[in-house]
Amino acid sequence: MKIEASEHVFPLLSLRDVVVFPHTIIPLFIENDKTVKVVSAAFEAKEDVLVCCMKRPDEGESMQETIHAVGVSSSILQLLRLPNGSIKVFIEGKNRQNIKDVHYLKDHLFAATEPFIDFIADEHEAEALRRLVLECFKEYVVLNSIDIASDVLEKMEAQEDPGMVSDIVVSYTTLKTEKKQEILENNHIESRLARIYDFLQSEVEIARIQAGLKEQVRQKSSTSKKATAHEQMQPQRVPMEGAEDEVSALEKQLKIKNMPTHAREKALLELRRLRMMPPMSAEATVIRNYIDWFLVLPWNEITDDKKDITFAQQVLDEDHYGLDKVKERILEYLAVQQMVGSTRGPILCLVGPPGVGKTSLGRSIARAVGRKFVRVSLGGVRDEAEIKGHRRTYIGAMPGKIILGIRRSGTSNPVFLLDEVDKMSVDFRGDPSAALLEALDPEQNNAFNDHYLDVDYDVSKVMFITTANTTNAIPAPLLDRMELIHLEGYTSYDKLKIAAGHIIPKQIKLHGLDGRGIEFSRKAISTIIHEYTREAGVRNMEKEISSICRKLVKGIVSGDARKKPVISGKTVHDLLGVPRFRIPKRERKDYVGVVNGLAWTEAGGVLLRVETTVVPGKGKLLLTGKMGDVMQESAQAGMSYVRSRAGELGLEKDFYDNLDIHIHIPEGAVPKDGPSAGITMATALVSALTGRSVKNELAMTGELTLGGRILPVGGLKEKLLAAKEAGMDTVLIPVENEKDLDETPKDILRGIRVHLVEHMDEIIAWALN
Repeated sequence: MKIEASEHVFPLLSLRDVVVFPHTIIPLFIENDKTVKVVSAAFEAKEDVLVCCMKRPDEGESMQETIHAVGVSSSILQLLRLPNGSIKVFIEGKNRQNIKDVHYLKDHLFAATEPFIDFIADEHEAEALRRLVLECFKEYVVLNSIDIASDVLEKMEAQEDPGMVSDIVVSYTTLKTEKKQEILENNHIESRLARIYDFLQSEVEIARIQAGLKEQVRQKSSTSKKATAHEQMQPQRVPMEGAEDEVSALEKQLKIKNMPTHAREKALLELRRLRMMPPMSAEATVIRNYIDWFLVLPWNEITDDKKDITFAQQVLDEDHYGLDKVKERILEYLAVQQMVGSTRGPILCLVGPPGVGKTSLGRSIARAVGRKFVRVSLGGVRDEAEIKGHRRTYIGAMPGKIILGIRRSGTSNPVFLLDEVDKMSVDFRGDPSAALLEALDPEQNNAFNDHYLDVDYDVSKVMFITTANTTNAIPAPLLDRMELIHLEGYTSYDKLKIAAGHIIPKQIKLHGLDGRGIEFSRKAISTIIHEYTREAGVRNMEKEISSICRKLVKGIVSGDARKKPVISGKTVHDLLGVPRFRIPKRERKDYVGVVNGLAWTEAGGVLLRVETTVVPGKGKLLLTGKMGDVMQESAQAGMSYVRSRAGELGLEKDFYDNLDIHIHIPEGAVPKDGPSAGITMATALVSALTGRSVKNELAMTGELTLGGRILPVGGLKEKLLAAKEAGMDTVLIPVENEKDLDETPKDILRGIRVHLVEHMDEIIAWALN
């Protein structure tokens, strides 16, 4: 084929139902492999392509008779390759081209073209049409909500070329493809603008009529809705038969339900609202659920208390060893119940370390008084609505934990355990501890108001019991409303009794070892307590006993059962492995500067050995062993006492000028604090400075004043037990602690001599050889 000099050859892109105009940008998706290659090559070579519209888009490959005679040369602005092998291109129309010939070249169509020439017959008429088109186009854009940037409109108004304005405007219209192609092929610019203006004027008129009709329909619809709503509010509206039956059934239940008058009136008011609503509406469902809560709550249903004090004492003793103060308080409550018939419950707060039985004690109290038991954990609660409920305006609203717990119990006077009350936190949703104030105040909890119910509910008959590990995190107003009962950690003597009487029988039964004669010797239990656990409660001890039972079961199942069913201390070592803790024992010799003190911890009493040595120096007092501030002050007080009594002790008045005195308490990684080691450190100082040894079978505890007087200390029972277990024969205690000996079990006092002292001089006489 011969190409004339004025002709140009372009790769041909024939499109279905798409007309591209000069000065416009459109995206295209290309899937044909051959076309993808040609367009990609043109993009890389920065060459233009010819875009034209097909006459018959139902046919396949384009030839000259199937495409329109005028196309637009276009540049490829951007090319994106898609995962399926196709491409997406953005093309910008440049100039109209007359297609002279179409031919194949390397399996793709190419078009030979010559320039398309526009002309303007009357410039004034063209300018007038340009302005009319722009003015009408702006109204067309607004009425049809066409998304077009404001800067594009500004650029069109600033454009003085009528031909360019016509091309840009027509690309935004909804003209049919054939009409757009006719405008593309029209070389008379005034004629182009006139046709575009006629179309825009027609569309604007239609859009105005549509807007008017919409407003009329909207007004009629609004009037109809108001009339419908008015009809729905009329009392004579007759609901569906099934819904009416349900409402009538709810009304009957509300009238026979045993509930306060104010609650029944509130429920019946909501029922009247429900009767006037469409049964399938969302609001009707909310009201129906609300009324259901009034029906299921135990407003006046109570369980009769078992007022038999002997039975209650028996139940409490069966379930828990010790805890005499708590048991005494429960028995006092039952005695008052029996005397005056009052149903108001106490509000107790059980405070103690983990594992001492606070939560299980709540269950025992419920069994002792014959009430239902409800437990709610408050650990991690940080939303006030979890206590007092959500208001009904919220989707999925429901009552708070207190009302939920009462419903779950089925009575209005359960034993209600609020566990871990010290673990609540505060955030932007409110303070849950403040929400508890109303429920736990005996003067106002007869009218507890849950946000969901929005009526007063009497919780004064509920026996509230709260538990906490410490009182530090409990707000003062909440703490003031509760009666605190402190549960001290169990001594090893208590643990021995608990293991033998409660834990071992329970674990033997749980592991199917009943009837096999399994017995734990006293030595075995003592080994578990002292060498494998170090705790205030009995939780870890129970885990170790459970571990032994599992190993016994494994031996029985595998045919390797022990011949002797009695578990001894050696058997415990064989089954549990290397001991994890060391038992402090008394020294077998008397040493200078080494004194046995006694200390109290949450895990019980411990032997506290104080060591003192004297070295040449400049009068410094060195204190090591991770002592706290109070213990360090006690050491300084002891040093001042020794200096003040230097003459009586046979020391030079300036003995400390050329000496450094070092006091150390072993197990240096363990923090130690408190004043009860005051006399122990003073005795160690006197021993080290005078060279007199201290009796190794003697231990002591007490706070020392500068004048040598000895003040009382706490935890005496635990300290005496620690002394006995360490093999001590004699214990020196302050004279003011004599009253505490009455609360110490006789089994602990058996085998040790307790001497009461009130001055440091007595201790020196007792302790030093």
